[in-house]
Amino acid sequence: MTEQREQLYFNLIDELLKCPNGQEPEVLESHSELIDSGLVGTMLQVATMFAHQGNQDGAQFLFYVGRELAKELGLYPEVANTEVPNTEAANKE
Repeated sequence: MTEQREQLYFNLIDELLKCPNGQEPEVLESHSELIDSGLVGTMLQVATMFAHQGNQDGAQFLFYVGRELAKELGLYPEVANTEVPNTEAANKE
């Protein structure tokens, strides 16, 4: 990732943090060329920094948006809700 692209990610994150609630999809759509795994990673880094600085609201927001983008990009695994067999009970039979 180049410094220039990273700066574009930071600018987009800043814009998302400042936009009115509910306008996030429009902001992201207007910067669709930046939506990739690099943006998701940068969001998670900024969110972690916010959490360490006590900005829980900002951290939660960025974690949420980052997770949603990761899902859209196919980077977030879909975990099937399957029951794990109880092998201990099966072994006693």
